[in-house]
Amino acid sequence: MIGYVIGTGSVTTMASAGASYGMSLTWTLVFASLFTHIMVVALSRLTILTGETTLFTFRNHFGRPVTIFLIGSLMITQLASIIGVMAIVSDVMREWTAQVTGTEGVPQIIWAVGFTLLLLGLYWQGRHGFFLKVLAMFVTMMGFAFFMTAFLVKPDPATVVEGLIPSIPEVGNPALLIAGMIGTTMAGVVLVTRSVLVQEKGWTTSDFREVVRDSGFSMTLLFFINVAIMACAAGTLHVSGMEIERAIDMVRTIQPLPAASTLFVFGILAAGLSSLFPNYLLGPWLISDFLGIKRDMSRISFRVLVVVTSSFGLIVPIFGGSPVQIMIASQALSPLVMPLLVLFTWILINKRRIAGEHKPSLLLNFGMGVTFIFSTYMLYLAASGFLNRG
Repeated sequence: MIGYVIGTGSVTTMASAGASYGMSLTWTLVFASLFTHIMVVALSRLTILTGETTLFTFRNHFGRPVTIFLIGSLMITQLASIIGVMAIVSDVMREWTAQVTGTEGVPQIIWAVGFTLLLLGLYWQGRHGFFLKVLAMFVTMMGFAFFMTAFLVKPDPATVVEGLIPSIPEVGNPALLIAGMIGTTMAGVVLVTRSVLVQEKGWTTSDFREVVRDSGFSMTLLFFINVAIMACAAGTLHVSGMEIERAIDMVRTIQPLPAASTLFVFGILAAGLSSLFPNYLLGPWLISDFLGIKRDMSRISFRVLVVVTSSFGLIVPIFGGSPVQIMIASQALSPLVMPLLVLFTWILINKRRIAGEHKPSLLLNFGMGVTFIFSTYMLYLAASGFLNRG
């Protein structure tokens, strides 16, 4: 869960939030982690009780049309994420090669095509396991770099405490940024994928406590990583009155560390490529989940879908656009489908035919109710952010 969430999108949104508003949006991270934890517990519980994955269960209880709508919405967020991630990765590499060589750098389109072909080649050969482990190592190094930098810049504890009080800044377009911060953590794609992992794990009703512990640990660590990224930007960029306008500007968030530029570039590259790969595969996974069939990625139809999906990463390098703003906007799309996902899950875990003697506690029901209200408000914020942006 942590590996999927902490990537290019989270680094971009958290760094932009810290640079623009300091630590004033810390409350957003608290809510994102808390409500994601509640949804993970509920969806894991549903998967254990039914023995089925989320979308397959939704199809059986709510019908094909609404489940297809959910799949379509999730795939839109997936495509938007591919566009944003490849835009950031290719832009960072262009800027970095420009700094190293003293030229204009290697064009974005060359990087984008090269990375796309690399990932497709690994997928085609089925030899991506070792590659993803290497990427995970670089992402971990970048995570430690953020923690170390946060310790060096030492954000004022008073500002962190003040940031726990919910408030929305009056300057800029905070609505879109907040929706992006929530979307990169409380992502429908992550939650649906979680259901698949729980099924493969073979957990039973005796593992309910393990579900809570596992999710609680993940969300707590995820919260502190996100806070560290925001604190780095707040302590380096915000205090200097600088904002993140280009992808390479994020390097300054860990500038106090030696060789920060190279470390960040390899870290963000690894985070981008490691998140692109599962995004390429998400379409076939969702379809397999919906149909209740084996996830056979060697199917010709699935391979065609993966190739078409990967081509969306070339949009920004070809047609242009602001990678940072596109990345934030792509993350802000996730809350658009969340209220429906929360509502369906809440209904099903309380359904007598499914729950049987394992009825959800009053605390979980209360949590689901608050999560639904919060996700609906995030939907409103996301819509407001997109309208203000236009």
